[in-house]
Amino acid sequence: MDKKKQVIGAPLIINGRTLSLSRAIRAGDFVFLTGQIPFQNGIPMTTGTIEDQTRVVLDEITKTLKEAGCGLSDVVKTMVWLVDRKDFPGFNTVYGEYFPSNPPARSAVASDLLVDVRVEIEAIAYNPL
Repeated sequence: MDKKKQVIGAPLIINGRTLSLSRAIRAGDFVFLTGQIPFQNGIPMTTGTIEDQTRVVLDEITKTLKEAGCGLSDVVKTMVWLVDRKDFPGFNTVYGEYFPSNPPARSAVASDLLVDVRVEIEAIAYNPL
């Protein structure tokens, strides 16, 4: 394992297929999380409200950060993709529950996603070793 780059978390598997990406990578003091979509029992969550899906995504991000020795308070930047711009208020309400003070910098766009879900969130955390 390269001392400057550490893979965090188990491989991602969708529909029995291992994806060619890592859940997260620690590079020095930064942890870069792959864009997370909502999963239920290892299957993309294609039902539920934007609020439901956002909670699932942020809970998974929290778990991955913990594996990297970080927490949500270490997140410095998030990037958000929503399938429907009308989902932004519901997404933003839940997001605010997870980042109630000193929230990270954030970008959000409406875009088609490669999987039939409503939201994807990518995060960067800063946590000096």
